[in-house]
Amino acid sequence: MSKKAILVVSFGTSHTDTREKTIDRIEEDIRRACPDYEIFRAWTSKMIIKKLKERDGVKINTVREAMEELIAAGIRELIVQPTHVINGIENDLMKEDVLAYQDSFDRISFGNPLLTTEEDNEAVIRAVAEELSPDESEALVLMGHGTTHFANSIYAALDYQFKDMGYSNIFLGTVEAYPSLVSLMKQVHAYNPEKVVLAPFMIVAGDHAKNDLSSEDEDSWRSQFEKEGFQVECLLKGLGEYPAVRQLFLKHVNEAASCKA
Repeated sequence: MSKKAILVVSFGTSHTDTREKTIDRIEEDIRRACPDYEIFRAWTSKMIIKKLKERDGVKINTVREAMEELIAAGIRELIVQPTHVINGIENDLMKEDVLAYQDSFDRISFGNPLLTTEEDNEAVIRAVAEELSPDESEALVLMGHGTTHFANSIYAALDYQFKDMGYSNIFLGTVEAYPSLVSLMKQVHAYNPEKVVLAPFMIVAGDHAKNDLSSEDEDSWRSQFEKEGFQVECLLKGLGEYPAVRQLFLKHVNEAASCKA
């Protein structure tokens, strides 16, 4: 019987507190659900990998290093499950790195990132609404990462879909692309809430959540909303902490297990 493995690929984080609640939990859920597979880890952020090695003496594999390790372990069937939110640049580069080694495996299949199908989008919207359940007097403002990749359009589409599914007080923007904070500010002013609740729309609540979203810096979303006169509360909870989101990753693993490369 050929040896099988699941390689869980994340962007990564240097913040241990959020990693334990998100990336570690996703990997553990996959380990429990797939006892016939060995579980391996790789991260795509070389900057974070370098930081962890220098700061903590912890070695995390890049995707290519993980592929070498899988070959050395005699793995013949591989499922690659990203914990990326969208099919963006990180996901494209990860696939290129994996497929450079495809001749060393009998089979490689890829699980989808979090937001891939219409079903995924609806499931994540419901997960956010149920997990954070903002009161009608509040506006829940979510910070996505954003990218120059064309996949960035998912953020504006999801912002619209929140409203379309009846969540008129949930707003989704990005820190690095569109919809920007400027766009969100207009929408939130129009809703005129008593309070603004800020939360990350990212797998981990790391640098962006702690600095760009909730810090005292004058450029942070928190400071910008406070400057506009809103009462602000910050919920530093990564999407990887939501059981329904972890369940969706498991679904993607299962779909990849039954499909051919």
